[in-house]
Amino acid sequence: MQRKRLRVGAVNYLNTKPLVYGLASLAPQADLIFDFPSRLADDLAAGRLDVALIPTIEVFRKPTYSIVSDACIACRGPVLSVKLFFRKPFEAVRTLALDEGSRTSVALARILLKERFGLDPQLERLPVDASLEDTQADAVLLIGDRAIHSPAGNFSAVWDLGDEWCRWSELPFVFAMWTARGGVDLGDLESALSEARDEGLAHLEEIAHREAAPLGLTKPHCLTYLRDNLHFFLGEREKRGLELFHDLAVSIGLVVGPAVPARNRETLPRAAGTAGPTDNWS
Repeated sequence: MQRKRLRVGAVNYLNTKPLVYGLASLAPQADLIFDFPSRLADDLAAGRLDVALIPTIEVFRKPTYSIVSDACIACRGPVLSVKLFFRKPFEAVRTLALDEGSRTSVALARILLKERFGLDPQLERLPVDASLEDTQADAVLLIGDRAIHSPAGNFSAVWDLGDEWCRWSELPFVFAMWTARGGVDLGDLESALSEARDEGLAHLEEIAHREAAPLGLTKPHCLTYLRDNLHFFLGEREKRGLELFHDLAVSIGLVVGPAVPARNRETLPRAAGTAGPTDNWS
């Protein structure tokens, strides 16, 4: 009996190119579908995909999901492609516009604002085809290739969220992981995903040469981003960062889960004047 073809969702951002390098050849049993991370998460949940590279926060929300590869999108410092632009000083932020392209970055922004400054601003959606000029919010989250091209403006501050998390938590941050629905026969896909990642990392210069010009980047800038700003392995420190991110997401009601272990939170730094942990965050 012929095995059913797998529907595999991937993201068409620059930061995913090393993960899908040669994947069509390495996984001939799979049909690759490209879309925004948040849409991939919806399609996986609805059964329209079997496996997808989805925002980490969505993996937490579905206990039936399984992580199917040690290939991921992570950072151990500045990530360049996830930025929060402040039009007002931190303490004056009351509204926050959130790029709808990635729910993990949305959760990360909310967690950092809450943990560091006790902020819980009113939220508004920023469509993927909108720009920073399309909103008057006090702070605006942009992700992906358009975040790399930081828009001009008079900003009170600009956060690289990868750098802010890594400095604050002293742990890496994982943005997206290859995830499967329950009951899916993966065949050899898991090994193909890791092999594609390895091949992509071995051909970063080729990827940078191909992708730089269409994105308005120089080849050296593109190569530096892929080689130095991103990390593509789900190792032990990445898993510890995932655990902490999960606990904090639970603590502010973004994920339903067990109580947050106090040991994970009491040692985290806080901005001066910010209240300590409470049990009634929403």
